[in-house]
Amino acid sequence: MTISEITENMIARSQGNLHDISHFLKVWAYARTIGEQEGLDAETQFLLETEAVIHDIACPLCRKKYGNTNGKNQEAESGPLVEQILSDTDLTAQQKERIGFVVCHHHTYEGIDGMDWQILLEADYLVNAEESGYAKTAVRQFRDTVARTAAGKRLLDSVFQLTSTEE
Repeated sequence: MTISEITENMIARSQGNLHDISHFLKVWAYARTIGEQEGLDAETQFLLETEAVIHDIACPLCRKKYGNTNGKNQEAESGPLVEQILSDTDLTAQQKERIGFVVCHHHTYEGIDGMDWQILLEADYLVNAEESGYAKTAVRQFRDTVARTAAGKRLLDSVFQLTSTEE
């Protein structure tokens, strides 16, 4: 299954929720950009892009079940949904396991064990910060404490117009 096929599947699963569709497409675009700028190998880039497209797969379920899309609820509910969306693919068991793991941890900032997970955190934060109107101080805090990639830091600086002289 290709990234475009997974994307089409996710759009269908979003049931016309334009916010959800726009969100995961923006996260995918940032993740792809950061991954390419960081020079990821083809396998890791593919995993990253797949994770980015499906990272919020549990949002519709969480809205129904909890009345919100809290990150920890998403992480808790994502596993079976990821298994389902990837079940008819030609991905290896190891690829499916990694994608499921990262999607089930995409709001967890500790124990990051790979560039795909790190970059997904950075890409998702970029979009969440823009969509929710995070203060520059919060964005700077994330950049200084969580962001690890040079490309992610450059994007945070550029998108949010952070300068070294700002508080």
